[in-house]
Amino acid sequence: MRSIQMVDTRTQYHNIKDEVDKAVIDVMESSAFINGKPVQDFANNLSLYLGVKHTIPCANGTDALQIAMMALGLQPGDEVITPSFTYIATTEVIALLKLKPVFVEVDSKTFCIDPVAIEKAITSKTKAIVPVHLYGHAAKMEEIMAIAKKHNLYVIEDNAQAIGCDYTFTDGSKKKTGTIGHIGCTSFYPSKNLGAFGDGGAIFTNDDELAVKLKMTANHGQSKRYYHDVVGCNSRLDTIQAVILDIKLKHLDEYIVARRKVADYYDKAFAGNKKIQTPYRAPYSHHVFHQYTLLLEGVDRDGLNQFLAEQQVPSMIYYPVPGHKQKMFAQFNAASQVLPVTDWLTERVISLPIHTEMDEEQLLFITSKVLEYINK
Repeated sequence: MRSIQMVDTRTQYHNIKDEVDKAVIDVMESSAFINGKPVQDFANNLSLYLGVKHTIPCANGTDALQIAMMALGLQPGDEVITPSFTYIATTEVIALLKLKPVFVEVDSKTFCIDPVAIEKAITSKTKAIVPVHLYGHAAKMEEIMAIAKKHNLYVIEDNAQAIGCDYTFTDGSKKKTGTIGHIGCTSFYPSKNLGAFGDGGAIFTNDDELAVKLKMTANHGQSKRYYHDVVGCNSRLDTIQAVILDIKLKHLDEYIVARRKVADYYDKAFAGNKKIQTPYRAPYSHHVFHQYTLLLEGVDRDGLNQFLAEQQVPSMIYYPVPGHKQKMFAQFNAASQVLPVTDWLTERVISLPIHTEMDEEQLLFITSKVLEYINK
């Protein structure tokens, strides 16, 4: 049996090696390493795939979130509502810009931000909502957009874990996550469903005026070269990463199919076990399984994590310390917030290996070891 990886980027690369190697060599021969034509080609192709008017490439997913908030003109002291149960980048940039993160509860099934909790948290200082499509499952965007419209708030989608996910509205229409809010942000970190061979990110919008502001903000605030209209930053996707991502974009749908096939295997293997809750799949979300995350009940989660490591099966705990309990947010007295669902999840979730290159032998071994520990 091949060694089991949490994410097998090497095997994925070997399956597209010839095409990737040629594209990278072409960039090296052209020497257009920064802002080469392939960067815009990739942006255009990604816009077509997502069905969004504007894609602005940038250096990473964290920059994407920061640029979005800067372009919206959010001011120090403005409140931004976001889940506590997410990766720190989502909330880190809020504090970095001297905004106030307002942590709210997540849904116990989907692990995504709870619209009811959002509405309860809105004050006169609230300016934006940042829903996170966690683990590849969409947040309830139809409800969130209705709340945003009612209270005149911006919505910035953190789509770093769910690129390619289809969201189905109550009227049957569909949109890709990341294209529903005022701005969408994503990461191309190598382990993502659409991953680069280094860092990278992108910002999406259907608003023409906002697109201009986003582009300026990402490029030193320039309206044209050497004319700087606003304070911006320097965040760009390099040409080598763009050509790699453009190749992998052609395979994204098949990558999603492969991930869902792995998830189906896990679901079937764990079906009926009362100690295991497999990932929920809401009818409005076409889960793309960036992570396959179990919710355990009556199981020593940390003990399982250690046992699997001893069996050479990697597993991860995302996220053991929620945002509102992180020291960096002590200035906001965040730890005083009562978020029982979030706290409950941090003690019970564990993620198993899932990627595009897994085979049945590996899956059988993983599931047998999980059940061996849980049923002992």
